[in-house]
Amino acid sequence: MPAIYIIGDSTVEDNKPPFRGWGWALPKYVKPGVEVHNCALSGRSSRSFLEEGLLKPVEEGLGSGDLLMIQFGHNDEKDDERHTDPATTYPEYLYGYCSMALSRGAQPVLMTPVSRRFFVGDGSLLYTHGEYPAAVRKLAAEKGIPLCDLKKDSRELYLKLGEEKTAELFVRLAPGENPDFPDGHDDKTHFNAYGADQICRLVVREMLDIPCCAAMIEKSSIL
Repeated sequence: MPAIYIIGDSTVEDNKPPFRGWGWALPKYVKPGVEVHNCALSGRSSRSFLEEGLLKPVEEGLGSGDLLMIQFGHNDEKDDERHTDPATTYPEYLYGYCSMALSRGAQPVLMTPVSRRFFVGDGSLLYTHGEYPAAVRKLAAEKGIPLCDLKKDSRELYLKLGEEKTAELFVRLAPGENPDFPDGHDDKTHFNAYGADQICRLVVREMLDIPCCAAMIEKSSIL
């Protein structure tokens, strides 16, 4: 049975509770026998994931018929050694991952970065990640790579839920609730288990529209 490999950042990785990325929830939605290898790691960009050698185990494991799901962008926009340019180096790194997968007979799937939770006073939601989502869409269209537009899907979900309900998807800690955050924490980027599952359901619905992905999904799990 083919396997699913995922590379990305903290919004994707399994993470340590109370933080969870959407990749943590994916195994509950796949068909029996489909293995999910969540190789995403906090703080990584499309550049640093490669430069730190984190792709090596993915390359060694990826085989014919497998999927490689690729979601970067949150840290690519940081102004440090992780930075990539959305017009040049960002799509170049992303396509490098796609090419590696294709050379092994695997199917790459590009993903736009999931939205952050930044509402403004009138209930509007700020558009985060600048030109990076558009760069992923452009690359997918030009190279014929399947796309999961998680940026669009998550933004639509937040606007549908509204500010207060959207906040329930994210890690929020009261003062004294967690020793790592003695003064409390109100995260606008990272999900709790419930939020990770809700975001994963968006991903799974997109996968059902992509034939090579749909074959791995247990359709009854998303009803």
